[in-house]
Amino acid sequence: MEWTGARYADGPTVEVEEWIEAPPQRVWELVTDLGLIARLSDELQEVEWLDGADGPSLGARFTGRNRNEALGEWTTTSHVVEFEPERAFGWAVNDPDHPMASWRFSLRPDGDGTRLRQWVRMGPARSGLSLAIERMPEKEEKIVFVRLREFERGMSANLAGIKRLAEASA
Repeated sequence: MEWTGARYADGPTVEVEEWIEAPPQRVWELVTDLGLIARLSDELQEVEWLDGADGPSLGARFTGRNRNEALGEWTTTSHVVEFEPERAFGWAVNDPDHPMASWRFSLRPDGDGTRLRQWVRMGPARSGLSLAIERMPEKEEKIVFVRLREFERGMSANLAGIKRLAEASA
C-alpha cells in the first residue's frame, strides 16, 4: 500500500486479492463463516449472530468483539448489507446507512479457481480512530495510513488462511 495522504473524511479504502485453486462454492462457505474469520484474524476475536440468525443473510445482524494493541477492546454490531451467494458478502458496522466502516468479500470464477477480494472503507461515521485523530489532528494522515496498513495486513492474512483451507479440501 502506498502513501495517499488520505484523511478520515475521504472514506479511505484498501483491498486485497488472492487467487484460490478451489471453486467459488467452497470459497463462499469459508468467507461466510465469520467464526472462521475471527479465528484467522488478530483483531476480530469473536462473532455472534443476533436475532436468532445462525449465519449470514441480507439484513442479518451480528456482534463482533475486537482487540487492537493501540485501540483497546470494543464490540460493534454489524448489518449484512450485501448477500449474493458465491459472489458478494458485505456488512456495515453499527449503522447501515451511516457506517463507521464497510467490509466486503467478493468472489469471481477465474479459470480453475476463484478470484477472492476483501475490501474495507473507513467511515463516514466516527470510530475509535476518530478519537486518536482528535487528540493529534496534525497526524491525521499518518494515523489513517497506519490503520489502513493494519487492515491490509489483517485482510491478507484472512485470504491466505481461506486459500490454505479451500485448497486443502478442493
